[in-house]
Amino acid sequence: MIRVLVADDQPLVRAGISALLEAEPDITVVGVAVDGGQALDLARQTAPDVACLDIRMPVRDGIDVARQLCGPDADPAVPVLVLTTFDLDDYVFGALEAGASGFLLKDADPDTIVEAVRQVAAGGGTIDQALTRRVLREFVSRRRLQPVRVTDGGDLLTARERDVLALLAQGMSNEEIAAELVVEVSTVKSHLARMLPKLGVRSRLQAVVWAYQNRIVTVPE
Repeated sequence: MIRVLVADDQPLVRAGISALLEAEPDITVVGVAVDGGQALDLARQTAPDVACLDIRMPVRDGIDVARQLCGPDADPAVPVLVLTTFDLDDYVFGALEAGASGFLLKDADPDTIVEAVRQVAAGGGTIDQALTRRVLREFVSRRRLQPVRVTDGGDLLTARERDVLALLAQGMSNEEIAAELVVEVSTVKSHLARMLPKLGVRSRLQAVVWAYQNRIVTVPE
């Protein structure tokens, strides 16, 4: 059972997301917070598998909460899925830099939100498809999520790890990557487990951003 914390300062949104997730047989909502401070308290009390956070909330915003829950000093870390009405601004980049595993708009299809929760709980990541290229271009042009540790960032990875990262950057799941490379899914997971610490990132989504920033892959036109 996937245990989820929902935090949003809008009552209708809180109720809607909670009801949507509770309707799924493999998901249960273990906490509902009205602001960022309550979200942190409930996260400590309930130890959720995923925290679904709004960005603009009273007391503490979603970026601050995400940093506390899944940033480099979080132990144990709680994976964060950001759900917001704001489609592209500093809040988006701040959430990703804080360590969030996913970012979706609140008007996303309900099935997309449910599947995103499952992906984040499983250690994956997701970003609204309509925003992917815009977000990545912005990161490449003005942000550095992680410093490059060697002259060529690609030197950190083996040839196979670069293959996995390139397919990951195309939005492929572990199963799709395994099929493309003709290997077992467990092999893909092993590559990812070795790759993330090398890059100094904590999520698949941050690994994709790193790949674009360091020109391991390029942003499509």
